[in-house]
Amino acid sequence: MRTSFTLLAVMPLALLAACAKEQATEEPAKEAAPAVAAEIQIDPVTGFKMTGDWELVRGNCIACHSAKLITQQRGTAQQWLAMIRWMQKKQNLWQFEPGTESRIIAYLSENYPPEAARRRAAIPPDLMPPNPYAQESTSLD
Repeated sequence: MRTSFTLLAVMPLALLAACAKEQATEEPAKEAAPAVAAEIQIDPVTGFKMTGDWELVRGNCIACHSAKLITQQRGTAQQWLAMIRWMQKKQNLWQFEPGTESRIIAYLSENYPPEAARRRAAIPPDLMPPNPYAQESTSLD
């Protein structure tokens, strides 16, 4: 009975020692590996990438609409500017100071740039089934 107790007491210590030895041998390999760029954190409230002027965008954009509306959009700097101009013209968005506007556009275009087409091409009309709701021309004569 004493032997089993000793084995039970010694086994965890042996495992810890083996793990420590394995970690010690792995350390030089980790140092030799190239440094990986730090992953950009995501703001848990807005979903914005927490880099650059993200707080400026948060302060100016989510006053009118959800952050999700922004993170779902993609565009170049010119496309983001066009969206801002549309909101100013049609949605009563205030005018930004030029420096603020350029920082907002830079953040958006760097963090939410255009992506490759995410939608499939439209199905050609000749491959579509007939439309059961199409109006047939009927003569009332």
